[in-house]
Parts: sequence; structure tokens; C-alpha cells
Amino acid sequence: MRQIAVVGSGPAGYYTAEAAQKQWGDGVEVDIYDFLPVPYGLIRTGVAPDHQSIKGVSRRYEATSLSDNVRFVGNVMVGTDISVEELRGLYDAVIFATGAPNDRELGLPGEELANVYGSAAFVGWYNGHPHFANLNPDLSGKTAVVIGAGNVALDVARIMAKTRAEFGGSDIVNHALDLLDASGIERIVFVVRRGPHEIAMTPKELGELGHLEQASPVVEPADLPPESDDAALEPGQRKSVTHLRAFAALSDADRAAKPRRVEFDFFASPIAFLGDGKVEAVEVERTKLEGGRAVGTGETYKIPADIVVGCIGYRTSPVAGVPFDDKGGIFANDEGRISEGLYCVGWARRGPSGTIGTNRPDGFAIVEKVAADIGEGAGKAGFDGFAALAAERAIDFVEFHHWQEIDKAEVARAREDAPREKFVTMEAMMSAAGKA
Repeated sequence: MRQIAVVGSGPAGYYTAEAAQKQWGDGVEVDIYDFLPVPYGLIRTGVAPDHQSIKGVSRRYEATSLSDNVRFVGNVMVGTDISVEELRGLYDAVIFATGAPNDRELGLPGEELANVYGSAAFVGWYNGHPHFANLNPDLSGKTAVVIGAGNVALDVARIMAKTRAEFGGSDIVNHALDLLDASGIERIVFVVRRGPHEIAMTPKELGELGHLEQASPVVEPADLPPESDDAALEPGQRKSVTHLRAFAALSDADRAAKPRRVEFDFFASPIAFLGDGKVEAVEVERTKLEGGRAVGTGETYKIPADIVVGCIGYRTSPVAGVPFDDKGGIFANDEGRISEGLYCVGWARRGPSGTIGTNRPDGFAIVEKVAADIGEGAGKAGFDGFAALAAERAIDFVEFHHWQEIDKAEVARAREDAPREKFVTMEAMMSAAGKA
């Protein structure tokens, strides 16, 4: 019997487990480890709470978890509770699918000021991640600056722009909903290094900005290139730019009907955060494109800012015993191979790129490599070995049936218009699992 440990229970982890089942059928046992007592990774704590249809993919992962040869092992910190070397002794292959949960820093003066956040922290706050549930951002000011031109930046801005009623049907946590409902923010500004033709915002998500109850998108017509230039774009990019053109064409009356503005400041690069203890403004340099790259022009100006959220990318968490590429923010690997018996997949392998579905072929590709490397397996102990070690060390791990108890409790405590109310501390999760 081949024994495989997957570290990380997000999309990359579950697609890897699914691939292992397809590769070996009943000839493999896959244990999916996670430091949280709950599975699904960024599906639970990264995907926007008002995008419930995307979260539906978790039903596929649930089916994998309920099969006979896949086990969820939660509340276990690999590298601390159990070392990587110990795992390698128990399993034929250890595959890191830990994603990229940490913010990539901007590296700008003033980044340490209060109310300057990275998107991992801010998104984790409104999604109820235990590490960020106590973030408590100050939303009493009038202007929010969002740095970035991708879908995460869109999520952050949209969440700050919505009314309480617009969160009906979402699983945004109560502490965030209440703070957002009392928010004083009237202006949200995207600071975008390049131009409309270079944004990474996808059309469906960008189009949502045009249908908010109390906020209207603002694009300066002068920032848009000639419409004839759109023909050279990829179809999806062209659709996104079409949305931007529609936003630019909104009348003053259309905008006046809604009290909040979501503005696009293209050709703008942040160079410093200004303030006395707390952020008060973002200093920005005007840019221009040269060969597709944004270069500074030397012209600077300031945008008032009461809160700043940087959405510029993510990094994987280093783990003791696993070589790390600090520049890339990923595990050092050769197409997924780290060293003998040690692999990585998904964002931990390639960085934060692609969609949730991109992780599926990635998982199948890494399992092909594992199959070539381990053959029939070496008869290692797998979960039985871990369970013995956990008993010695009093590691209070949870399995999928414990998550099902947490799931039931979250659904039962949901407000009337929500699918669930997440527990936001490890203690509450463990208590709901019956492990307290």
C-alpha cells in the first residue's frame, strides 16, 4: 500500500488526493494534514463571502474526503507538532499544498503605519480566519486606498462598498459585517501601476462594480486608449476593458445617485505611506508605459487615505526542513520535486497564479511524478504511525467527522440570511468538534 501525506487542505491538496485515487485506486492511502481544524483552505478563508457559487466546489472535496482511502487530519502543524523528517519516515511521499497565505510586502516607507494592511490580513478578517479575526480595522474615515489591479483588489473594494442588505446570502462573519455596516467610507481608490489594457481583473468580477446599490465606479476617459486598440486584446481582457469604458461613460447624474465612489487611478505607483502613527495619505508617482512596463515619470501627488489595503500578491510560509526560494516566495523545487520523497504543488510550487481550477492539472502532474518515483511503495506506516506519535505527544488532531460537527454548528448559528456563521477561533472550532 502506498502512503501519501498531503500538507494543506485547500484546492491543490484535494485535487492532489483526487489524482492519487485516479492513479492507484485502492492501492493508496492519502492523509491530508492542515493546521486548522477545518478543511478547504482558501475556499473557506480566501474566496469572497459574496461569491457562494465558487465555494460550491467544496462539495467535490467533501466527496473525496468521504472516500475510504482519503483522511483529513486537522489541527496539526507540520514542522512544529511533527517534523518534515518524521513525516517522510511515515510516508512514501510528502506533498506540500500549503498555498501562499502570507502577504507580499510592498517594501515602502510608512508600511508599518496603523491601518495599512495586506490583503491576506484584510480578507482573512472578513472571512473569519483565526489568525486575522481580531484585526479590527478602523473604517471610520472617508477614503480607502486599494493597491492592485487583480481580482483580490476587486474583492476588497467591493466588500467595502456594499450595503448590509447586499451581503444577504453570503457567509461574511458577523464581526466584519457589523463594522462594515457602520463604515464611514465614501471613496475607494484603486491605485494601478499600469493602464486599462494591463489590468488582471476578470470581466465577471469587474462587471459587479456596475451593479452595486450605493457605489458607482469611476474611470477617467482620458486614461483609456483608443477603442480601436481593444481589438488586439484577448477576449476576456477585451470584455474587462469594455466594462471600464462603460464606467467612464456614466453620467454625473448616475454617479450622484449613489453616495460612494469606486475610482480607478491608472498609471499610478505608490512610493510612500504618510501619517503620524496612522496612515493619512499615500504618496504616488505618475507612471507611463515603456515596452509594457510601468516606469516613473517623476511627477508625484498625494491621495488622502484613512485605510490602505495592498493587494500585490502572496508568499508561501517557510517550513523547517523544506528548502525555500525566498525571492520567489515558494518552496525551492524542480517542477514540483523538492528532494527525495518531498514535493510541492499549487501556489506553494508556482506562486499565486491561475484560478482554483488551475490546481487540478497541477495535482495530476505531481502525482505522475510521485508514481514514477515511489513505485509500489515501501510499506511505510502512514497514518497508523502518525496516530501513535500523536498519542505520545498529546496532539489533539481532528478528522473529517469532527469537521462535520463544526459544519453543522456553524450552519445552526447562522443569521437568517446567511448559509453559516463561522467560528473564528481555534478554541471555538475544537469545542464544536467535541474536542474541548
